[in-house]
Amino acid sequence: MTHDATARRVSGAATPVRATVPALQSVFGRVRGIRHPLVLIDGPSGAGKSTFADAVRAAWPGGAPALVRLDDVYPGWSGLERAGAVLARSLVPPVRRGGVGSWRRWDWARARPGALERLRPGGPLIVEGCGAFVVGDGAPGALRVWVDAPDAMRKRRALDRDDGAYDPFWELWEHQWRRYVHRTSPERRADLHVRAVPVPAPR
Repeated sequence: MTHDATARRVSGAATPVRATVPALQSVFGRVRGIRHPLVLIDGPSGAGKSTFADAVRAAWPGGAPALVRLDDVYPGWSGLERAGAVLARSLVPPVRRGGVGSWRRWDWARARPGALERLRPGGPLIVEGCGAFVVGDGAPGALRVWVDAPDAMRKRRALDRDDGAYDPFWELWEHQWRRYVHRTSPERRADLHVRAVPVPAPR
């Protein structure tokens, strides 16, 4: 979907759950009435995608949906776009046809493919991570949520959370990310935009 008046901007991702209420309401309003909703949460590293996905899952009416994180699927530090392409073939189409979808985890400690995961059909599905919109290519009715944050804020959050393990790979990942954005214009395809905002420190 091109960026037009139907795309809404909501502040609140990557903040405490109480601050994400408007964004959550927007998501649930968009998927209401869809039999097997597919929610794709995309955006740059450190923007708050995982936090927002957790909030959506926790507040989902009627029970928590399945959640697949692309962090578990990327085949190493150079695999940003490959992970989305894999799930676009092996996960979403089978599940939407009523079959069992699958994907293989990446073993980051051993830098090699890990366990094969399977997902049965029948319920809502959330996929979050850099490049998530690719997962929904060819999937009608998917809700695409774009989560963003100021560059300085997201870099600080991304590097702080991994205790230095991410530091040597930040530029490599950002290069892939810019290439993905240039090639696919994901922000323009979003149905809903969520902008993370800094939370003031308590006095």
